[in-house]
Amino acid sequence: MKHAKRLPSLMLGLSVMAANIPAWAAEAAGTYTSATGGTGGPVAGELNLQPPATQIASEIYSLHTWMMMVCLVIFVAVFGVMFYSIFKHRKSLGHKPATFHESTAVEIAWTVVPFLIVIGMALPATRTVVGMKDTSNADITIKVTGMQWKWGYDYLKGEGEGISFLSNLSTPRSQVGAPGFEATEKRGDNYLMEVDQEVVVPVNKKIRLVTTANDVIHSWSIPAFGVKQDAIPGFVRDTWFKAEHTGTFRGYCSELCGKEHAFMPIVVRVVSDADYSAWVAAKKKEMAALADDPNKTWTIDELKTKGEKVYAANCVACHQANGKGIPATFAPLDASPVVTGPKAEQINVLLHGKKSGKYGTEMPAWKQLSDTDIAAVITYTRNSWSNKAAENIVQPAEVVAARK
Repeated sequence: MKHAKRLPSLMLGLSVMAANIPAWAAEAAGTYTSATGGTGGPVAGELNLQPPATQIASEIYSLHTWMMMVCLVIFVAVFGVMFYSIFKHRKSLGHKPATFHESTAVEIAWTVVPFLIVIGMALPATRTVVGMKDTSNADITIKVTGMQWKWGYDYLKGEGEGISFLSNLSTPRSQVGAPGFEATEKRGDNYLMEVDQEVVVPVNKKIRLVTTANDVIHSWSIPAFGVKQDAIPGFVRDTWFKAEHTGTFRGYCSELCGKEHAFMPIVVRVVSDADYSAWVAAKKKEMAALADDPNKTWTIDELKTKGEKVYAANCVACHQANGKGIPATFAPLDASPVVTGPKAEQINVLLHGKKSGKYGTEMPAWKQLSDTDIAAVITYTRNSWSNKAAENIVQPAEVVAARK
């Protein structure tokens, strides 16, 4: 009975200790970068959650630790009493089983005590969940579009409005290898956790993410931010984060989305306000330089050269470098009736996608590509491999007209 009376005090002490663990971690580790080994992502041999970089992630960390402590205390108390009773009251010592039935006091106790424990755990968890869903008063809003197998980002509101780009895995295929083929290059420190274009946001600013997808369900996740939000075709979901540390943070698509699921990482670089303003200015200048006049008439060689780059960045994973596709999964482009037939049909497929039922994976829409990119990649496919289409060139103006 004396020990039972001390249990509430013990529980309170453990909860205070658990709540302070993230603070201890931050003090011991210094900056967030050093706490994660400089990767901004998972660290080899790590046994706990990643060090939190946002207030919500800190609350999740504390809740996780606190509830583990509660479970540990319950485990020790229950099994301790059970094993003590078995050991001290065993038959070999001459003990005989008691003959009694119900005990109203015990029945009330084992109903009320667990109820109070559950309520004690649910209240702080509910507060955190409600906070996770509060996307109001955001400083910057970014639309995140999942697609097989990359991420599209559009800055919709706040500083940087109008910026748009695709983020692809940048780890070379020579480090990855292929089924039946070993990698030919040593893997880097950020193997499968690096991209060609990072999401850049300012520190201590509320960033609202609006997620969707254009093919299957994906999931945008950065563990250090305490963020994991599904991106569902035809639906819009939102979440938010406010990073308290500058640095680079890494995550992955967390929803099984197809054969290249492991190859669509997420990288967010958090910078100072001044550095963010400089990045916005540079990015807008870069976009302006890349913007092509859709009314310009391109030569076939110009379109083929540009189209080869667009194909390598967006199409090669499914349709393969030789245009043969993957049997029963992805359609071939070499000798394809769509590619060698009237160009209007191929333009329509790229703008709106296609599901023929003949292949396991449908062709998604690629509206996010520029008119020039679509015209270039179509021209490239119509003049590559064994293809010798009669209508062998598509101008950007034709794609503009097809969008209407």
